Amino acid sequence: MQKRTLGKSGLEVSALGFGCMGLSFGYGPATEKTAAINLIRTAYDAGVTFFDTAEAYGPFTNEELLGEAFATIQDKPMIATKFGFVNGVPSQGLDSRPKRIRDVAEAALNRLKVDAIDLFYQHRVDPKIPIEDVAGAVRDLIREGKVKHFGMSEAGPESIRRAHAVQPVAALQSEYSLWWREPEKEILPALEELGIGFVPFSPLGKGFLTGAISDKTEFDQKDFRNTVPRFSADARKANQAIVDAIGAVAQKKNATNAQIALAWLLAQKPWIVPIPGTTKLHRLEENLGSASVELSPQDLNAIGDALSGIKVQGDRYSAHHQRLVNR
Repeated sequence: MQKRTLGKSGLEVSALGFGCMGLSFGYGPATEKTAAINLIRTAYDAGVTFFDTAEAYGPFTNEELLGEAFATIQDKPMIATKFGFVNGVPSQGLDSRPKRIRDVAEAALNRLKVDAIDLFYQHRVDPKIPIEDVAGAVRDLIREGKVKHFGMSEAGPESIRRAHAVQPVAALQSEYSLWWREPEKEILPALEELGIGFVPFSPLGKGFLTGAISDKTEFDQKDFRNTVPRFSADARKANQAIVDAIGAVAQKKNATNAQIALAWLLAQKPWIVPIPGTTKLHRLEENLGSASVELSPQDLNAIGDALSGIKVQGDRYSAHHQRLVNR
């Protein structure tokens, strides 16, 4: 697996990371622990050195899973985790008070079984707490050796700039994919200017871009996609045009939809590191194969042309969750 450096931070990771959320949270019942640990270790053995988790995923069980998976491995990968919710529960609201940040860090160190957190993200910007105070709290943890790098998630350009002035931001994690290109307007230019890496989550459109989901698909009752307007049956039916367009390119490149979607992201900037997640070994192998798919300028133009006339239907978040992003 090739390596990439997240901006000017010096944080070198595999070109593709692994988003661990779905193993414990968000997409229905948690994956059985032994199977989940096997998947994580398989990814590591295949060259993945960047794993993404959060106290909110479970809560807490996802961090514990990673801690157990890598407990006996001497050359540990880079692990990113997050703070920012009351008691680690998103539905209870935001909490980025400096004391809370410190408490989350101490607890995460124990669950992950590490001496320092490689990348510590603010999960969502908390309007009640000045972003300078948040950055300052993480700066203190970095000086104490408990955290190595500071990150932000779904933050807007102004918040990023203000935080970066206090403690350099190594990476921003936000949604970015062939069906959510909003970051191209203001976020990517700001990150390039400041030397900040970008970690796209949901790079496969929460599974939709793979072609495995149709308007007939029924999700588990605990699957959060049931609350996402873009995943209503009507929206899925309309958005099938995007999947078909990606599929046409994939066929020409002897690749899969997922591989084209991930290769497209990798081709955008050398400091972009997508973090696709999966609960299936064959999907992991498929995703990792995208790092070997080379898209020429002509291929990228063909993808752009194919999608230019297609309007994505449905918001990417419910109204409640939308209020938490781009602050």
